[in-house]
Amino acid sequence: MTIYEQLGMRIAYLRKQKKMSQLALSIEAEINKNYLSDLEKGRRNPTLLILNKIANALDCDLSYLLQGVKDFSLEDLEIKMSSIR
Repeated sequence: MTIYEQLGMRIAYLRKQKKMSQLALSIEAEINKNYLSDLEKGRRNPTLLILNKIANALDCDLSYLLQGVKDFSLEDLEIKMSSIR
């Protein structure tokens, strides 16, 4: 699973925990609903500004929004680098 898919799942999870629709979150975060939909499906690479808007709309810290989202390709790179040494 890509980092974008993980992020999208995290945003959708937090949104549902707050009992918010995509439309409600998009309005609160001042972003386009279609953009939010694509983001939740892992099809977008959001800027820090967009992530901050979403975190604020979900009433959470940016770090909480990103909790558990991990780029596993970096882990693979670290393993490869350590085997070279």
